[in-house]
Amino acid sequence: MTLYAIGDIHGHLDQLKQQHDRIAADQARHGAAPVVHIGDLVDRGPDSRGVIDYLMAGQQSGADWVVLKGNHDRMFALYLTAMDAHDDGLRRDLSWLHPRLGGAATLASYGVQNPGDRPLEPVFQDALAAVPQAHRDWLAALPTAHHSGDVIFAHAGIRPGIPLAEQVETDLVWIREPFLSDPRDHGALIVHGHTAIDAPTHYGNRLNLDSGAAYGGPLSAVVIDEDGVFHLTDKGRIRLSPQAD
Repeated sequence: MTLYAIGDIHGHLDQLKQQHDRIAADQARHGAAPVVHIGDLVDRGPDSRGVIDYLMAGQQSGADWVVLKGNHDRMFALYLTAMDAHDDGLRRDLSWLHPRLGGAATLASYGVQNPGDRPLEPVFQDALAAVPQAHRDWLAALPTAHHSGDVIFAHAGIRPGIPLAEQVETDLVWIREPFLSDPRDHGALIVHGHTAIDAPTHYGNRLNLDSGAAYGGPLSAVVIDEDGVFHLTDKGRIRLSPQAD
């Protein structure tokens, strides 16, 4: 079994293409294998629309790509259904267009003018006109988990002790605790993002790929095969050994 995975993208199309180039170089040496995108495709970065166009085009051309739904992707899709829709995982005092969330940057990538500085109703109407229905349908249909062999991919992680088939979507895209501090064997390696750290890190029972692209850090990619987990770099594979949290 060989699987590639890419962490939280957050609108950074240039970095996404760079990681796919690294994966292609590794595949040229080791053979083709699926690529899983861990979610949070949009928000904060400069080209969320470009990221969605790129991923949709790749899948439509037959690329063996899995794209998971992150909490930011869910908030974007939910916003497009109703201006005042509120995600169950988000604090009640925040909205997707709050500066902390980065939704305005996503709308700007679709050509919506000054989405963070105008009245909410005209911004919403402009968003409905600007975001293609194909993008809305694709976002809404994104899966929230992917299970392959002894690896489970989910944007935020899992609710410990709950079988994958019984996990709820809000946990899969939003959870931090008690997942992050739980040391138990989950029956599979859980590969996730959502919680930004400095570099991809293997904790034994989980692997965090969110290296902070949303905050000026790099986007990261890994390969998982029978020999272990490896960070893909310009110099090739670097082994990620399990470490204590």
